[in-house]
Amino acid sequence: MRDLNYQLKQLCKRNRDGSYSTQANRARMLNQIANQLQEMGYRRMTTRSLKPKHVDALVKRWLGEGMAAGTIKNRMNCLRWWAAKVDRRNVIARSNEFYGIPDRQFVSNESKAVAVDSQALTSIQDDYVRMSLELQRSFGLRREEAIKFMPGFADQGDHIRLKASWTKGGKSRVVPILRQDQRTVLDRAHRLAGNGSLIPSQKSYIQQLRAYERHTTQAGLSKLHGLRHAYAQSRFEQLTGWACPAAGGPTAASLSADQRKLDHQARLIISRELGHTREQISAVYLGR
Repeated sequence: MRDLNYQLKQLCKRNRDGSYSTQANRARMLNQIANQLQEMGYRRMTTRSLKPKHVDALVKRWLGEGMAAGTIKNRMNCLRWWAAKVDRRNVIARSNEFYGIPDRQFVSNESKAVAVDSQALTSIQDDYVRMSLELQRSFGLRREEAIKFMPGFADQGDHIRLKASWTKGGKSRVVPILRQDQRTVLDRAHRLAGNGSLIPSQKSYIQQLRAYERHTTQAGLSKLHGLRHAYAQSRFEQLTGWACPAAGGPTAASLSADQRKLDHQARLIISRELGHTREQISAVYLGR
């Protein structure tokens, strides 16, 4: 293993910021970045060797390859994380605009919502995997959140709370309990997990993740991130009284001033419930 690849791997091991998936994605991207720097002739680098010329070369390569703006921004986040951990923040400009990275395109009025019906759930042989899917459907949770879910900790009566260690980016959050079917799902989760999580006591998170992948594939289920889209779209209609653009509802341009205000408020609420900080992200789930 090259020095830079090894040192970045050790840097990730010493600094376990964020959820497991965040850490894994960061380590993978940093390894790719180290390989690309080597390919471009920057040899014998260490983690403290990072300079503006390296960032410029990487961005130029990514833009030249036609890489999606969102992917480039994710890699820039990794570079900034690297720079911060070795006390070299000033190596990278604070704004992506400095490098000519285009804005991420969020808006799509095509629905990516998916549904998992009772028949599909019944075909899942693993009780813990089936319960994780029900939580994803009922509360818009990410897969990792639904696998690590501890009902004894999460259930607060009128809302659930998610530990920072379960979530993407390591940000805790709450999601309201508003319907009887949500309460019913939580009650079943309590009976199954007791004081534990939806990872059986004899398994690690990775082992249960593999079980989730295997059982959902065998059941013919895919693109299950779409359960978050379905949650967001249902929540939007509950908050506003009309369907979102991605579900066939009116676009922002056709709304009255009062409707636009309500639309904006609903998007802020949904963004927070999904674990995002910007209203702009809601367009991914709801359209615009």
